[in-house]
Amino acid sequence: MNQAVSNLGVALMKSLAHVPLGLLRALGWVLGAALFVAVRSRRRVVMANLQVCFPDLSPVQRRDLAWQTFIHFAQAWLDRSWLWHAPADVVRQRLLLTGAVDELTQPIEQTPLVIFAPHFMGLDAAWTALTQQVPRRINTIYFPQVNPVVDRWIMTGRQRFGQGQLVQRGEGAQTLVARLRAGEPLYLLPDLNYEPAESLFVPFFGHVAATVPSLSRFAKLGRAKVVPVLSKLTPKGYTIEVLPAWDDFPTQDVEADTAL
Repeated sequence: MNQAVSNLGVALMKSLAHVPLGLLRALGWVLGAALFVAVRSRRRVVMANLQVCFPDLSPVQRRDLAWQTFIHFAQAWLDRSWLWHAPADVVRQRLLLTGAVDELTQPIEQTPLVIFAPHFMGLDAAWTALTQQVPRRINTIYFPQVNPVVDRWIMTGRQRFGQGQLVQRGEGAQTLVARLRAGEPLYLLPDLNYEPAESLFVPFFGHVAATVPSLSRFAKLGRAKVVPVLSKLTPKGYTIEVLPAWDDFPTQDVEADTAL
């Protein structure tokens, strides 16, 4: 039964690839609003986090931010329909790559590159834009899904354009470091905290929070420079802004690097 439901869900996402973007975003608004009302446990988590990070906002303002979070989450999720199934020219038209794009197109003999992509809702839009529009093979870490149908769908979608390569977390860091040193950029989304032995506690919105020090460590092991990439959902699709490479990073202080 679960597999049948999953197959139906994937089929639905494939069919949504052909829906006009404005209508798809409207569907995302409806879905996000429904989730905000129905999934109270997640809403409480979002509200608690907003209260910790933005204590000066009123309850109404925090509730409005929470509402927007659910809406944007649903819209970004439904956008995977066209990211992974719409014609390639439609995908390219909706993904605007801007900023210091030259940082990503240098010859592979140049300095190895870690693409620092904060774990925002447009993470798959930025990944798709880079793997479609940048003529270099790019690697990223993949966490297998428990559901085999969903796992296969996500893996296929993220490898749709041949420049994208998924390395499962269990394969270890050595593979990624070797590819980094060989000139293949690493698309890194460091925000998850795992076991205490793998995490650091650093300041975040005026509080101490756990995260992983992987950005500093991969940059150091790969002798790589770090280029941030920010994805922003827009009415026409997404804008993916490439920022200039960071100076003086990484340092010898992993904790300071992680806090930065």
